[in-house]
Amino acid sequence: MTRSRLRPMCTVAAALLSTLLMGCSAESAEPASKQSPSPSTDSPAPPPAPAKVEVIASLTDCKPEIRIEADELREGVCRTARGDWTVTTFPQEKLKETWLDAAAVYGGTYLVGPMWAIGAQPALLKKLRTEVGGELRKLSGTSG
Repeated sequence: MTRSRLRPMCTVAAALLSTLLMGCSAESAEPASKQSPSPSTDSPAPPPAPAKVEVIASLTDCKPEIRIEADELREGVCRTARGDWTVTTFPQEKLKETWLDAAAVYGGTYLVGPMWAIGAQPALLKKLRTEVGGELRKLSGTSG
C-alpha cells in the first residue's frame, strides 16, 4: 500500500479509537448494512447543525478541544459536567458514511447529522439531540 493511501486510513482509525475511548456504548443493534436512516422519535429535535466542530459544540455549551485535524475529518472533545463526547466532522458525506461503516465493527450509538457525528453514551446523545438535531444511529459490534 502506498504511503499516500495509508495516511488517510490511519487518521480514520485514530478517530475511531479515540471515539471508542470516550466510552461509547457497545449496545447490540441491527448490522450497519441493514440500518434504516429513520430518525429517533424520542423527542423533537431542531434541524441538524452545520458541519463544523466549533459550531456544533457551541450549540451544546461546550468549547471543544480539537484532537484531530486532517483532510478527511476534524474531531473535537467536549468535557462538561453533563459528560464527555466527541464531535467529528467530515468534508464530504461519503467520508462520514465510510467512518460509520468502520465504527460498526465496534458497535455503539452515535448522533449523526449531515457531514458530522457525535459519540457519547446513549442517554447523553438523546439530550444532545435536542440541541443539535440529527438522528440516533445504533451500530452493531462484530468484535469480541
